[in-house]
Amino acid sequence: MTNLFRHLPAAAMAALLLTSCGGTDQKETPTAEEAAAAKATADSAAMPTDSLRMAKPGGVMVDGVAMTADKDIVENAAQAKSVSTLVKLVTNAGLVETLKGTGPFTVFAPTNAAFDKLPKAALASLQDPASLAKLKGVLTYHVIPGRILAADIRDGQEITTVNGEKLHFTVKDGKVMVSNGKDASATVQIADVISKNGVTHVIDGVVLPLAK
Repeated sequence: MTNLFRHLPAAAMAALLLTSCGGTDQKETPTAEEAAAAKATADSAAMPTDSLRMAKPGGVMVDGVAMTADKDIVENAAQAKSVSTLVKLVTNAGLVETLKGTGPFTVFAPTNAAFDKLPKAALASLQDPASLAKLKGVLTYHVIPGRILAADIRDGQEITTVNGEKLHFTVKDGKVMVSNGKDASATVQIADVISKNGVTHVIDGVVLPLAK
């Protein structure tokens, strides 16, 4: 999974090259991870990628602490008490170094209260070391390649996440909401927390990928 994050541009380029070389005999089938990465990159390619310049000089306040653009996504999140559960799960999933990478990434970060809304069995399952693949799938469902500000999101938009599934967006009365297209939406509570390798939006619900 770490390689998927680190090589998104290469994966997208590989997919394009495979498409353009249809007349050759040496065809290669992209892996599922490469296909998901290429799709996610394509979906977010039209989004602005210069949101770093839009960071507030003093940073965005989360839990009374300034989240500033000189820190990476993980460094900022680690300072916010309200997302400590997410930080712990990211650590358990082995995704810390990934989210400290170059990116850029857009992260929809559920609060501790959001995780508390989950049935106890569901939360326990995510914390179970035997469910590592499931945990990674849920966490990467909250991550999109590229920097996407709240103002960039349009009502009815769908964007492919790093785990290959789409997030569905609703914008109403200036509020941005995100869902899996079936369950109740989570609402962005704090938008546009700019880090040096992306942007984070704090949300009040955990968005679970639909079972296949």
